[in-house]
Amino acid sequence: MGRPIAALVLSVEERAYLERQVRRHRVARSFSERCRIILRCADGLTSKAVGAELGVHEHTVGKWRRRFLKDRIDGLCDDARPGRPRTIDDDQVAAVIESTLATTPHDATHWSLRSMAKQTGLSHTTIRRIWTAFGLQPHRSETFKLSTDPLFVDKVRDIIGLYLSPPDRALVLCVDEKSQIQALDREQPVLPMMPGMPERRTHNYVRHGTTSLFAALDVASGFVIGKCYKRHRASEFLDFLKEIDARVPDELDVHVVMDNYATHKTPRIRAWLARRPRYHVHFTPTSASWINQVERRFAELTRKQIQRGVHTSVRQLEADICAFIEAHNAHPKPYRWTKSADEILASVKRFCHKANATLCGEL
Repeated sequence: MGRPIAALVLSVEERAYLERQVRRHRVARSFSERCRIILRCADGLTSKAVGAELGVHEHTVGKWRRRFLKDRIDGLCDDARPGRPRTIDDDQVAAVIESTLATTPHDATHWSLRSMAKQTGLSHTTIRRIWTAFGLQPHRSETFKLSTDPLFVDKVRDIIGLYLSPPDRALVLCVDEKSQIQALDREQPVLPMMPGMPERRTHNYVRHGTTSLFAALDVASGFVIGKCYKRHRASEFLDFLKEIDARVPDELDVHVVMDNYATHKTPRIRAWLARRPRYHVHFTPTSASWINQVERRFAELTRKQIQRGVHTSVRQLEADICAFIEAHNAHPKPYRWTKSADEILASVKRFCHKANATLCGEL
């Protein structure tokens, strides 16, 4: 009848742990497979039946069954493999991590692989492995800006509410200006892209003046109303508001989302808006331009038209900007805002707690 098989019984904690490892996406495939083997064996199946079900040899099933019965969960881990003995101990690794996080070199703002290797006496490949294992990237730096607006929470809830649930028979417009757009020409002709060679241009340029773009993005449709001006004063902004008023049907209310720029709050602007009760202004929090969707359209304009453009005059620059807007309006597509106000505020709260913990740790 064959060798008797010892019963494999799992505790509640062991079964829960094995099932979690099977569901995880980032666990090693080999370990996940061993967990499945043990779970099926615990269900009373024979090694041959488990092997046929999971596509492994029955001897493999028997091996992991025996190891689990002997060492339980620890028996599913790989044994130490033969090879070169470890030459760097945990204290050295900890010293590298502490130096990376808490110190800077005397001649630079951050550590490099070779400067850290020289400091610690280890090879630069060893430093690379340690940094990679712990996710350290001293060469990278990011920026952040937290709003200090006392009404930050109220303004976020107000504007996000407009995006996610706009009022009936109303138009939600994100309004802003992109000022001082330079008409730049290169001192030498641009060399076109060829096989094996990217497009090339001289790093120096000639300025031919500037223009300012005022734009209003319809949140619902993605349609953009845009107009270029030589300057970006309150008078130009008032003229642009009149442009919007002429192009929006009279029966619709207009909710305008804009920032706290001084030209948006002059007495002339306030008086013009006060005489038109269908206009409702929603100011974004200070230092929170990310909440104004038209900024995303400005970024696309910069990347697709201005950054690599060559313009010999302001008129040519304005023509290209208008052509970009017209091409977009031919097939408009709105941005899809997905995060709720609560999710945004929770994210800001988590960042503040993390930043505060970091500062307290330094102090």
